[in-house]
Amino acid sequence: MRASELPEGVAVVYCEGCFGNAYGKTAHGLVRYTQRYTVAAVVDSTLAGKDAGEHLDGQKRHMPLVADLGSAMEAIEASGRLATHFVIGLAPDGGKLDATARSAVLAAIDAGLHVDAGLHSFLNDDDELSAAAFSAGVRLRDIRRPPAREKLHFFSGKIAEVGSLVLAVLGTDSGVGKRTTAVLLAEGLKRRGLTAELVGTGQTAWLQGVRYGILLDSLVNDFVAGELEHAVWSAWDDARPDVIIVEGQGSLMHPAYPGGFEILAAARPRGVVLQHAPARAEYDGFPGYAVPAVERHIAAIEMISAARVIGITLNSEHLTAESLREAGDQLAARTSLPAVDPVHGNIDSILDVIETLRSATE
Repeated sequence: MRASELPEGVAVVYCEGCFGNAYGKTAHGLVRYTQRYTVAAVVDSTLAGKDAGEHLDGQKRHMPLVADLGSAMEAIEASGRLATHFVIGLAPDGGKLDATARSAVLAAIDAGLHVDAGLHSFLNDDDELSAAAFSAGVRLRDIRRPPAREKLHFFSGKIAEVGSLVLAVLGTDSGVGKRTTAVLLAEGLKRRGLTAELVGTGQTAWLQGVRYGILLDSLVNDFVAGELEHAVWSAWDDARPDVIIVEGQGSLMHPAYPGGFEILAAARPRGVVLQHAPARAEYDGFPGYAVPAVERHIAAIEMISAARVIGITLNSEHLTAESLREAGDQLAARTSLPAVDPVHGNIDSILDVIETLRSATE
């Protein structure tokens, strides 16, 4: 997938009841960063009246959290703009559209908004939604609908042609912040005068306007490696960046969302940044399934690939600033790797390692 001319319009992001928890991770990504839209409001009636950025990260972004679509439209019009898109910011288990969200989609269509969704429930397969969109002259866009099989790529070995330093951001759990860290690393490298491209692997990266990427969990398994290879190779072939960063999915040992091996095998990164939530003893949403120690994840990554783990990035959930620092210090001492909070802290120590690795591979 490649980004078209961006931004496409002004978006209302729907995240009813989930903004600030794991099921709202798509909305979180859009609040923090997107080139595809100008995000103007987020719908979550449980937090109405707050600023979305301030609630999420403590950083005011002038994106109001509102009770419903009508309130969002009023707030946007008051700012002198017109809403054009309604984006589903929910990421529920199984990717299903529930009845409440479906009613919200109907309301958005009635209000004349294009609707974008990254769910496994395809809007265009719902006869009522499809007919309503046709009558209203708006577009329903199912981000996770896979390409036709004749358009998919099989692994060819052309990854060997890539001259950029390829890195991957993998995680110890799903919904742990891999994509956010990947974005922050790319932006940090650009501030240092390097060129960097992010290869997205999920629906949120697409909604953020990433130039290159795939929807990994919607692909037929035979083509996952080839599509990953093609996305990384395309970023190299088109842009010749200094660094290519591949967004991870799931976690190597996750019971429901095992992911990362395909990236290690097909994208063949030289280095891995490992995203970790120190406060999670069990996989999020899967009580009874313990998250293995960071050292075990590092050993697994370095055993099954030629990549080495070059740093640990931390998710701050359920931790105070002091306990997060302590967790980072402990991990750094145990692993001899930099361990930092990329959202609230300083990622220079990891950027330094990336620059050193790039120099060593030139």
